[in-house]
Amino acid sequence: QVTLVESGGGLVQAGDSLRLSCAASGRTLSSYFMGWFRQAPGRERAFVAALSRGDITTTYADSVKGRFTISRDNAKNTLYLQMNSLKPEDTAVYYCAASQSDSWPRKTYGYDSWGQGTQVTVSS
Repeated sequence: QVTLVESGGGLVQAGDSLRLSCAASGRTLSSYFMGWFRQAPGRERAFVAALSRGDITTTYADSVKGRFTISRDNAKNTLYLQMNSLKPEDTAVYYCAASQSDSWPRKTYGYDSWGQGTQVTVSS
């Protein structure tokens, strides 16, 4: 099973950018279908973005489309989430997740391994 560790979160102002990283160990990240999710206080964990094996397909939640970009660096065994034009409603704990299946890319139950999360706070 792959182990995932997120980093890069922080406190920023509306309109700023952040890049989250998700470093993998134990397995090669390129063989997994990858996703980013987020969870705001009092809310369920929600889908943000997904990246297929081979980086062929990217999928985004409507709320982040055009502002966020998911990508992978296989040489570094790391997944990224570039977040631009951040809004206060983007405030949440962000999690990366890995799956050996692409059956449920937008669902938490579609993923086998999760990181511990990194906090992103966007002030207005």
